[in-house]
Amino acid sequence: MKIVMAMENSKKTVDDVFEEIEEKNIKFVRLQFTDINGRMKSFAISAKMLDGAFSRGVNFDGSSITGYHAIQESDMIAKPDPSTFAIVPWREDKEEGGTCRFICDVFTKDNQPFEGDSRYILKKTLKVIKEDLGLEFFCAPEMEFFLLKKGKNGDKPNPMDLEGYFDLSPGDEAETLRRKMVITLEKFGIPIEKVHHEVSRGQNEIDVVYTDALQMADWTVTLKNTVKAVAMFNGYQVTFMPKPYFGINGSGMHVHQSFAGKDGSNVFYADEPENGYLSPMAMHAIAGQVKLGRPMCAVLASWPNSYKRLVPGYEAPVYVAWGLVNRSPMIRVPDFGGEPSGARFETRCPDPAGNPYLQFAVLAYTAYLGMKYEWDPPDKHDINLFELSEERRKKMGIESLPGNFAEALHEFKYCKEMRDLFGEIGFNNYYQIKVDEWRAYSIQVHDWEFTRYLTL
Repeated sequence: MKIVMAMENSKKTVDDVFEEIEEKNIKFVRLQFTDINGRMKSFAISAKMLDGAFSRGVNFDGSSITGYHAIQESDMIAKPDPSTFAIVPWREDKEEGGTCRFICDVFTKDNQPFEGDSRYILKKTLKVIKEDLGLEFFCAPEMEFFLLKKGKNGDKPNPMDLEGYFDLSPGDEAETLRRKMVITLEKFGIPIEKVHHEVSRGQNEIDVVYTDALQMADWTVTLKNTVKAVAMFNGYQVTFMPKPYFGINGSGMHVHQSFAGKDGSNVFYADEPENGYLSPMAMHAIAGQVKLGRPMCAVLASWPNSYKRLVPGYEAPVYVAWGLVNRSPMIRVPDFGGEPSGARFETRCPDPAGNPYLQFAVLAYTAYLGMKYEWDPPDKHDINLFELSEERRKKMGIESLPGNFAEALHEFKYCKEMRDLFGEIGFNNYYQIKVDEWRAYSIQVHDWEFTRYLTL
């Protein structure tokens, strides 16, 4: 993971926006925001209405938006963030008029930030960290997903190829699709570092250049929608489902993280090889995530299906621990060659199905608490934790991540730190929606049950 900070001056101002809209003959504006699950919502206005959208916002009915309807007043206001301006590549038509998009902040009718808006929760968290410690959170996710052939006559879709890790068959359709995805993402202003086939058949990965957490969250939701759109335009389907198929690796979203000081330097670096050239500040950050690893899992792995990925045998983490290079614990310190700007650690339990605004907020906040209170991490483990007996892991004080979503939600419910992070509205909305999701899942009769028990 190459550490390259996105340039702040690449973000658009209001004046830049109007100049480009006129130059490119933009006729329509898509205003976008996410619900509490991270699903993109959007509505369009005429470009002629954009000046008012910047100054006053645009009203919409929040009563049908997941995570928004739990407040008494459903009237909401979307205010576009000019720094997120981008022309929609597949709606770029200078003759008839193109389409641009903005990611919005959501406000109440009283013009106050809506406390249940996941983008606001992330912005609020980053502000607290900067004001308290003078630090800025940077991150980069490894986005894994499956490319699928659409099923016929109601059949389930299947992986589009039988390739494996880093495989390349020159001229094959998967390679062509990855290329189209990267080109389209770069048109959105998202710099891509690396793209390749992953371990499982039909599985691919796109890595984005390192940047600040808010911009990365904006990029991540854009990436997910763009990848799906490119696949659809070419007759395929994409899923970010953590474990779509039994018996093969699922899709994770490993997140690389560090903090920068006021001078822009990476505070995670120290010339001490014992802890992988990480500083005491980095050790405290790791301690924060280890200490709160179980309750934060409800946000980082936020579907019932997520816990079918977090099982031994498929390269996914299962244990709340950390180590150098080691891929079996929840947190690993990758080898960054002793380069100060590259100092970081990687948290491996998140998956790409979740809400990146909330996922990055949780990672930033738990690391912040560890740094603020100078928590010390447990001993690092550089052995394969999957090979240890349960008894030995207990003696070593190594806990497991939650075994299912219900267990994760129980940990989340009684965690003061998670409640402080979300705020009352966001916490209650998120918890209740996820409890309802678990209940809906838990009463289903699955094919495995039907096959195993029908004749007994």
